[in-house]
Amino acid sequence: MRKWLVTFAIAGASGIGAFLLTDKGRETLRRLRAAFKSDSEPWAGWNDSAQLELERIQAALNQIAQCLEPHGELRH
Repeated sequence: MRKWLVTFAIAGASGIGAFLLTDKGRETLRRLRAAFKSDSEPWAGWNDSAQLELERIQAALNQIAQCLEPHGELRH
């Protein structure tokens, strides 16, 4: 099964590469690049939201780590 997976992955990558070498493929890449350049503001907003969420997750993990630290009063 794994042999077929590698074969299909190579065939798929080759097909995409061949498409991108055609005139239509290059035009598609140009349009995608232009769309990403013109719509950079939504990406910046998403980036800020993701950064805030990561900070919240880090704070929660730090809080959990503090709760799991061994305390001196638990010694036997």
